[in-house]
Amino acid sequence: MHLVFGVCVNYLKDEEAGKDAVMQIFEELIGKLKVHEVQNFKSWLHVLTRNHCLMAIRKNSKNETVSLEDTFVENTDFVHLDMEDTKESKLTVMEKCMEKLPEEQKVTVDLFYLQEKCYKEVAEITGYDMLKVKSYIQNGKRNLKICIEKNSGE
Repeated sequence: MHLVFGVCVNYLKDEEAGKDAVMQIFEELIGKLKVHEVQNFKSWLHVLTRNHCLMAIRKNSKNETVSLEDTFVENTDFVHLDMEDTKESKLTVMEKCMEKLPEEQKVTVDLFYLQEKCYKEVAEITGYDMLKVKSYIQNGKRNLKICIEKNSGE
């Protein structure tokens, strides 16, 4: 739990927000572990924690971009989990490309891939027809790939 707290505080820059995030993550963990087959728990928990914090940052600052270089964890317990510089820069490029997607694609891709919702849940949340949801996700994924390939050289 202290490692998850460390990651949260590093991303959120606030101890109280970090404590809240840890509680939310561990509540989320119970349901997610029933659904997901986890091979490497420590790595999976780190990714879950990072994604939770990034979503919280995104929710709290809609237009403000956060550089992962400023908030990346340098904890010796996670050294084997640290992303290489190339992976980190690819993640930054992906976040920028997500912002460039049309709203429907951005929302559906976010719900489907980042929040791990199924097609039916995405349709219910957005109010889009099921075929539209599948189309938006497919097109969004394709547009993300094109954008990332174009911008990965920068």
